Amino acid sequence: MPILQFENVSKIYNNVTKALDNISFSLDEGEFVSIIGPSGAGKSTILRCCNRLIDASEGNIWFDGKEITKMKKKELRNVRTKTGMIFQHYNLVERLSVMENVLHGRLGQKSTFAGMAGIYSEEEKLQAFQILKELDLAEQAYKRCDELSGGQKQRVGIARAIMQQPKMILCDEPIASLDPKSSRVIMDHLKKINETKNITCLVNLHQVDVAMKYSKRIIGVTGGKIVFDGSPERLDTATIHKIYQSSDSELITDVNVNMDENMNMRAAI
Repeated sequence: MPILQFENVSKIYNNVTKALDNISFSLDEGEFVSIIGPSGAGKSTILRCCNRLIDASEGNIWFDGKEITKMKKKELRNVRTKTGMIFQHYNLVERLSVMENVLHGRLGQKSTFAGMAGIYSEEEKLQAFQILKELDLAEQAYKRCDELSGGQKQRVGIARAIMQQPKMILCDEPIASLDPKSSRVIMDHLKKINETKNITCLVNLHQVDVAMKYSKRIIGVTGGKIVFDGSPERLDTATIHKIYQSSDSELITDVNVNMDENMNMRAAI
């Protein structure tokens, strides 16, 4: 049974703008899948429909064997505890420490009182510290998040997501604000988490070359429709043009340049 399944899902904003147009796909447990496409294609809407941060207008969505589109709040809360979310702009509480932000990943499993009071067990604190150690952030555990670099902040976001003990992690442009070296570190960590913890990863990316390097499967979206769903090996020049609605060679040149730069950077490191 797939961990996630979309069946004929559409999303219309303000009864006018069709962000998703009758899309269907499924993810198996443990897959690492990237969604690529131009800005406004519907990539972020897909991710936010997965845990109902946005409600689909039509269609059905299953997560972990349960249909979620009509779930009540209590059931939906349980779904969200199993879906970690990583954001482009980190979504951290900057005035709090790294450790406190990571522990926030447990809020979905706590009572309202315990969450507001910041009551965490010793076991949870040890778990949070171990996750930070795995992400090379142990030395930053008690720093305020506003003292960190962008790459470090994104690793805190990853740690918080892992702290939920999720079955799936949704990553919305996780490297869009980062330099190439920090981007590589983030993608390496996500891939390692996927492989060692068997956590399904669904990642929105603008960087075609990065999607091709890290993903076993790529979904191409344009105009709210899926126009490609397959392995990186099948993603040829014509298909990239179709996804990005481009008829010139500039896009492909940029992709090739980025791939060359990444190769050179990896060789230097």
